[in-house]
Amino acid sequence: MLPLPSEDKKVSPYLAFYIVNSMQLGVVALSFERFIAKEAGHDAWISVVIAGFAIGIILWMTYQIVIKGENDITVIHRDLFGKWLGGLLTLLVLAYMILIFVVIMRSYIEVIQVWMFPHLQTWYMGLILSVLVYLYFVGGFRVMVGLCVIGFFMTIPLLLLKIFPLRHAHLSYILPVMEHSPAELLAGAKQMAIIFTGFEIILFCYPFIKQAARSQKWAQLGSAFSTFIYLLAALVSLLYFSEGQLERTIWPTLTLWKIADFPFVERFEYAGIAIWLFVMLPNLCLYMWAVTRGIKQLFSIQQKKSVIPLLFLAVCASSLIQTGVQIRHFNTFVDWISFYFIFAYIPFIYFFQLICKKMRRKQ
Repeated sequence: MLPLPSEDKKVSPYLAFYIVNSMQLGVVALSFERFIAKEAGHDAWISVVIAGFAIGIILWMTYQIVIKGENDITVIHRDLFGKWLGGLLTLLVLAYMILIFVVIMRSYIEVIQVWMFPHLQTWYMGLILSVLVYLYFVGGFRVMVGLCVIGFFMTIPLLLLKIFPLRHAHLSYILPVMEHSPAELLAGAKQMAIIFTGFEIILFCYPFIKQAARSQKWAQLGSAFSTFIYLLAALVSLLYFSEGQLERTIWPTLTLWKIADFPFVERFEYAGIAIWLFVMLPNLCLYMWAVTRGIKQLFSIQQKKSVIPLLFLAVCASSLIQTGVQIRHFNTFVDWISFYFIFAYIPFIYFFQLICKKMRRKQ
């Protein structure tokens, strides 16, 4: 296993706020309202709050795992399960993160193809994104965290655009409150919890944070701010669209951007898609960094040597997913994995580590 990183390669604790927040915001933020509205209707905003609270608990468990293990998840796996079983678990986690990388890349390319360039080749745009990821990747972890900060401040102006749709809001669309059953609200919260994925990057980047245990409060604030952003976006969409319209609108946020009226920009949704690249790019960079970091821990292969084959693999995988139906099926499959990763794998590791620590203390 690799030694812990030196201080000059670490970032300050407060930057965990930007890491968690940027990882939880991605291309899915352009379309999430549709998924939760299918389950919870006009009460979907309640599902957002429930999911945000649940993710806060899982994020606390995540921090407890790495604080007690005093290293990243690859070392913790080996400590808890031994070399071979621990290595296998690490490989499964890395495969999951590669799948997430492909989902983000392909989903963003689909947005560009549908809204801007219908004849754009998937492999061509995938290659461009891969080059961007590589350029930031070679700058190191600190550079990628800086990209998270840039992405955060790019998000704020886009949030202010929610003022335009509110001029046409209908309060009656979200009334009466709590009309849906608890089962429907929880089904919406399940969909929303999947959208909150990304915070699990802490399992890999924890050793790269100075006074890492103190960063937990900043990470929780980042997750809380993500909840606020999603809650605001959900409320605006629910106030503007009727329940039936929202279920049929694939990208509600992009549709709402069309309402924005500026004398110097005729179609703001085009600018919004371009700006959203800076929101989505940190997701790709940090997921790829985590995968190469895990490979380096397992096989002692330098990260710069493994990143190019992995990017090539991701571009090929994205190119194989062509139609909208294939994209939806692939996203549904990865969402299913994400749900069990968050609500089964992380609690399992937390409780198993707790039991192991107590048994070792008694011995």
